[in-house]
Amino acid sequence: MQRDAIGLEALAARDNLMLAVWKAARGKRERPAVARYLDGLDARLDELATSIVEQRAPLGHARRFTIHDPKRRTITAACFADRVLHHAILNLAEPRFERMLVASSFACRPGKGVHAAVQQVQRQLRRWPWFVQVDVDGYFPSIDHEILKSLLARRFKGADFLALLARIVAAGSDTPGRGLPIGALTSQHFANAYLDAADRFLLERPGTRAHVRYMDDIVWWCDSRAEAADGLDALREFLWNERRLRLKPTAHIGRSTQGLAYCDFRVRPGVILASRRKLARYRCGLMRVQRARAAGLADAAQVQRACDGLLATLAGAETLGFRRRLLHAQGDGEAADRYARAPGGRSA
Repeated sequence: MQRDAIGLEALAARDNLMLAVWKAARGKRERPAVARYLDGLDARLDELATSIVEQRAPLGHARRFTIHDPKRRTITAACFADRVLHHAILNLAEPRFERMLVASSFACRPGKGVHAAVQQVQRQLRRWPWFVQVDVDGYFPSIDHEILKSLLARRFKGADFLALLARIVAAGSDTPGRGLPIGALTSQHFANAYLDAADRFLLERPGTRAHVRYMDDIVWWCDSRAEAADGLDALREFLWNERRLRLKPTAHIGRSTQGLAYCDFRVRPGVILASRRKLARYRCGLMRVQRARAAGLADAAQVQRACDGLLATLAGAETLGFRRRLLHAQGDGEAADRYARAPGGRSA
């Protein structure tokens, strides 16, 4: 297997770091930590480049907070300097991560994403009679560092670069030797790559007709319930033996005609609907936009951009009727006609 060579000098090159700063700061320039970093940028990039070459990066400073959406998760927000470092690494390493993944893996990939995954699920529901849906129990906290580092060493070469990746892996862990922090850019790509072998294992099985994965949410299709059950047992064994992972007990085998819930959408062969949670998020976001408009804190262009952003989260789902009813109920009939037809949602 061909490995990509990445040197610390190339990683620390000024053009690579400038691109990384632009990516890390996009949409966040007014945040205090980002503004402080950008004020005196040359000196800060010199410091980051030196720390990379001298093998002192990352800083390892992070802010942690808990969300309940819907389950309890601890999010780790790396300091801005480390976020720049992560983007600098992915500028050079992302093409290799991309080449290792199968076409039916949709997370953290250019031109793919949640909406493409949901549409692919619907296409396969129309083609094959039985599906198996699984996800991994405590995925990010369960990732084994030694297995991950071995996987990375099979894709990249350069002892210094691999040592940097190992320091990043270790820096965000609460449990020695295990776990990746949710919220870090590198964690997303590491975690996505960690399950690539499971994708290939499923696709190489004779009974698998189609497959979709978004991070650790996996669905595959079979011709019969018996083939589905055999595949589920085989995947359980594979994940434990090869990745030290366990599936949640909620693993489900069902008929494609019944549809399934996937990535916060309710997917049926004939229609894609947003989940109640996703609709509630849209409702809360719309209320925030309306309050900002009423208080004079946002002009018409800002309101339109905010509404377009909210609609983008519902792309591909049948939500026009819901949005019209919501706006009319809030006494904004003009907005109901104007925003319900903005890009991002399908008519109902």
